[in-house]
Amino acid sequence: MEEAFGPVATLYRVDDRAEALRVANQTSFGLSSSVWTTDAEEQDWFTGRLESGAVFVNGMTASFPELPFGGVKASGYGRELAAEGIREFCNLKTVWRA
Repeated sequence: MEEAFGPVATLYRVDDRAEALRVANQTSFGLSSSVWTTDAEEQDWFTGRLESGAVFVNGMTASFPELPFGGVKASGYGRELAAEGIREFCNLKTVWRA
């Protein structure tokens, strides 16, 4: 299976948010997710449970230099951009002297 890059929207009819979460998380990829709801409690519920490197609420996936960006699962490991991303490209060395 290959990861789809968009803009792509896949729609599934589900009975409730628990089923929506199950469908969203059953993929082997996890670069980014979008949640569309004006209910603040529902936004928190989804953002805490979606298995992806980023969750965008009421907006499309975007990359901002100020924010770390990267995926989970088969979408990759680590982050790029922002201070966290720069650290991914650094090799730190510890030196201890007695």
